[in-house]
Amino acid sequence: MGRKIVRRRVIRATRDGGWRAREEKLAGEEPLEIRFGHASYTTSMRTPGDDFDMVAGFLVGEGVIRNSEQLLSLRYCAGTDEEGNQTFNVIEVQLGPGATPPDLAASRNVVTSSACGICGTNSIDEVRKKAGYEMAERTGIIDVETLLDLPDTLRESQKLFSSTGGVHAAGLFSTSGELLILREDVGRHNAVDKVIGAALRQGMLPLNDAVLQVSGRASFELVQKAAMAGIPLLTAVSAPSSLAVDLAQETGLTLAAFSRSSSVNLYTHAHRVLEA
Repeated sequence: MGRKIVRRRVIRATRDGGWRAREEKLAGEEPLEIRFGHASYTTSMRTPGDDFDMVAGFLVGEGVIRNSEQLLSLRYCAGTDEEGNQTFNVIEVQLGPGATPPDLAASRNVVTSSACGICGTNSIDEVRKKAGYEMAERTGIIDVETLLDLPDTLRESQKLFSSTGGVHAAGLFSTSGELLILREDVGRHNAVDKVIGAALRQGMLPLNDAVLQVSGRASFELVQKAAMAGIPLLTAVSAPSSLAVDLAQETGLTLAAFSRSSSVNLYTHAHRVLEA
């Protein structure tokens, strides 16, 4: 298995002339290729670990699967590095009844970076997919005090970030503020895929009464992934993009951002957040 943490020698230089060598922990980053049979679908850069969750969540976001019964199996394919060690960087997917197999002829022909969840797609229309679940108005209702506590709860549980300072996090919470699933990755969209995939593999979809808290900004692809999993409320510690707000409004999802301990901005469908 690839390593979540990699140790590298670094030299720390300071303005006053300090020059000191030390070993530092870095977040691992390696490619992961997804295959259907012998046909490659896409390759994404990610932090190794929770790979099956990431693939499952990615397929939910792509509209390929909606529940655990539509995913028969995931397995690592043989692959080795220059030294002959197994890399665990290729996963083969076998779909079950009811799944929507992807068009492999139109598969992504570039490597998706850890900074971008929709790189390689042909147009904005291609990624503006129909959400897999209805977004009922009375789902995901949460007190504002509980909502404001989520970033701190997420940060306190980020073990990989505490070691490296170089990863994003996504956390799935109940509306009472209980942390249900947490995943970390160098890519913020990967962290969300890992959370949604873990939920799918536990039979939890659709996530009608869950809240997704992310450590970075709220981008279009994160809103899309949340909507495809039936998550009614997405909240971020940083800013949303205009397209993220548009998609949240269109799908009926509550989008919150700039979430701090004392305040939060509600951009769409604010009825799900109850006043103090």
